[in-house]
Amino acid sequence: MSLTNKDLLARRANAVPRGVATSTPVFADRAENAELWDVEGRRYIDFGGGIAVLNVGHRHPKVMAAVKTQLERFTHTAFQVSAYESYIALAEKLNARAPFTGPAKTIFFSTGGEATENAVKIARAATGRNGVIAFCGGFHGRTLLASAMTGKVLPYKAPFGTLPGQVYHLPFPDGQDVSVEDSLKMLNFLFASDIGPEQVAAIIIEPVQGEGGFRIAPTSLLKHLRALCDEHGIKLIADEVQTGFARTGKLFGIEHSGVEPDLVSVAKSLGGGMPISGVIGRAELMDTVPPGGLGGTYAGAPLACAAALAVLDVIEEEKLIDRANAMGERFKSRIQGWHDRTDLLPVSAPRGLGAMIAFDILETQKGTEQRAGFAAQVCAKACEKGLILLSCGVKGATIRLLTPLTASDALVDEGLDIIEQVLKELA
Repeated sequence: MSLTNKDLLARRANAVPRGVATSTPVFADRAENAELWDVEGRRYIDFGGGIAVLNVGHRHPKVMAAVKTQLERFTHTAFQVSAYESYIALAEKLNARAPFTGPAKTIFFSTGGEATENAVKIARAATGRNGVIAFCGGFHGRTLLASAMTGKVLPYKAPFGTLPGQVYHLPFPDGQDVSVEDSLKMLNFLFASDIGPEQVAAIIIEPVQGEGGFRIAPTSLLKHLRALCDEHGIKLIADEVQTGFARTGKLFGIEHSGVEPDLVSVAKSLGGGMPISGVIGRAELMDTVPPGGLGGTYAGAPLACAAALAVLDVIEEEKLIDRANAMGERFKSRIQGWHDRTDLLPVSAPRGLGAMIAFDILETQKGTEQRAGFAAQVCAKACEKGLILLSCGVKGATIRLLTPLTASDALVDEGLDIIEQVLKELA
């Protein structure tokens, strides 16, 4: 008997807790580059990329070959027990590409939440301080400390009781309600009322907020934070879990600003579909943690390291940084056209960097007020038409495009055509 999406949804409801959400009713059977086929054989264009994991696409041949080669040698030893060369080679490659000057070192983990938490652990070890400053709308993971740093109560914090303390949030400049000056004023209030700068270990920020709606961190804000960190001995953490590895038209999103962080958390597209994350940091900071203070049983697993080495080669060989910029211009041109039309559901002008582009569903044509919660309807309608599309944003009104950078122009246009059809039908 053939599997169906309906049957699997029923089995899922009985076997899997509802705390893990799934944005589509589609169960994958196979995938290739930027296309996916469900268990019923239906084809979908993938504009979600496994939530920014597949910058090099599903099953890139070079990644598959690297994993197969490693699979034939060994699958696991635990780096803390018997180390292996691929871990070191990957660290060396990332150290050479670190978005800051001076010697770098890199350690690997498995998930983005582990990367952000360990970046904070390293900052605390280096400074002897506890405080962490993050931003409203930011997303840093679902473990307890990562949830505390995430700047959104529902669904990430509300049910889980008291979260780790000494984590503070500033409003993120959105270009409308909150300016850079507003954020910095609140930072001064924070220093005066809750925690002095000499007690702060780290400031963590996404160069472009992911779950928060693809809002770009203004360069002026990042420069001020860098100066403040230098003045008070605070470590600046760039959370590049979603922005990293060519998505923004640079290898790392922070590079657009010219600001150098002290620590960089990475994950998602580094592994090309294999679970791997890491922290890249200034060497003197990374070495402040004594042996045994960092690691994990599966951290930097052999198969994932092999995949990640191939991913870095693919980014370079296929010029995916240039491709991200070209793809982003294609996205922005179409979205701007939708913004200018009156026969479609009202949408904002596009925003983002490289191929990390988003737009908002609006209440009125040429207005600014977002239609809260409506992006999910757009995504559901797109899925019915064969396009996997993801929403985000503080108000749930944002459509984000995370198309594999290896997708052809023809496939990109086919996906954009589906979005346009949905906007017309829902107008």
